[in-house]
Amino acid sequence: MTNPRASLFLLVIIYLGFVSLGLPDGTLGVAWPTIYPELNLPIGVAGVITIIGTLLAGIAGFSSGRIIARFRTAPVVLVSCVLTGSAMVLISRASGLPVLLVAAVMLGFGAGAVDAALNGFVARHYSGRHMNWLHACWGLGATGGPLFMGYALSSALGWRGGYTVLGSIQLSLAVVFLLTLRLWAHAPTKTRHDAQADRQVTVPTLQASSFAGWLSPAIFAMYVAVEMTTGLWAGSILAVGRGFSPSVAALCASAFYASITGGRILVGFVVERWGNRRLIAIGCGVAVVGTLLFAFAHTPVLAGISLVLVGLGFAPVYPCLMHEVPNRFAPESVQTVIGRQSGAANLGGAFLPAAAGALAQYSLEGIPWVIFGGIALMIGSIRLLDRITDRQPRVPAES
Repeated sequence: MTNPRASLFLLVIIYLGFVSLGLPDGTLGVAWPTIYPELNLPIGVAGVITIIGTLLAGIAGFSSGRIIARFRTAPVVLVSCVLTGSAMVLISRASGLPVLLVAAVMLGFGAGAVDAALNGFVARHYSGRHMNWLHACWGLGATGGPLFMGYALSSALGWRGGYTVLGSIQLSLAVVFLLTLRLWAHAPTKTRHDAQADRQVTVPTLQASSFAGWLSPAIFAMYVAVEMTTGLWAGSILAVGRGFSPSVAALCASAFYASITGGRILVGFVVERWGNRRLIAIGCGVAVVGTLLFAFAHTPVLAGISLVLVGLGFAPVYPCLMHEVPNRFAPESVQTVIGRQSGAANLGGAFLPAAAGALAQYSLEGIPWVIFGGIALMIGSIRLLDRITDRQPRVPAES
């Protein structure tokens, strides 16, 4: 029988896991202007390091179904946290490119595995509220890591001290995961109310090998591609293309990420009443409006409002799509599909922002229309996935 207190404490541990997942994200971008001259490296090497880490995170995600089936979720989260923490400590000791590349490999494999593991676990055992709050925790980590690195660069710590502290935090979290391994046996089963909210009175029969089992990961690639392209290029569009001051452009770009995190916190309060699919549809519509507004936003106020709308629109898409997987696919296929989704998300994030960079050489103003086209393609793909999964035969759920 599930211990309610142990189950609640486990949820806190899971949230900490996603905070730890977000900590390394964006940190290299803040530290790199100080790192590359000290190590006598070309400035463009940061792109190579990022691509390596992203691709390996994708591979880890695609492989996670088999890995988690063999070793279970808790040990995978533990090892992943050790890898990412060790990688950041390794960066703090780097004397050249080879060490940075080894660290990128460790970060990629660690991040990809923990992402798929925790998403799958929460989708199976917790409500949509907790899935959204889980991804809000990633936003806290992704905000906190760069902020702390900025502080470190302005203090005696420097980038090496900053990475040492962040790596030590990760390794301390790994100790917490080690000491709480037994808690994972107290994962709750969804209550009858949750089951009805998730439409699981019957169980899907759709397999991971089906067309839908690959369409769903493709949608995640589209989503992360447009989100990362927006986050990466919004500041440059405003500062370089439209003549905003760098500080105003940075503030507008920060508002985009803050609205995603804040939006996911708010979605957590309404998702059980409104449902995943309705919130995904509303979010996509708001993102379309925000993107169109951003394409014509030539004042700071309008630019800020448009990026907040895009962020709020994006907020429910990733977690609600992830939480829908058990409603679309047979139980034995859920973790495989979620692993593919995590892997595809990394691949999408690796390539479209880079392709937008090639476009930026000719026209920064073309990038908002690339984002708009990506959202439109994603909306059509989600509607197709809904139709396919709604038409599948379902069997009664076990009582």
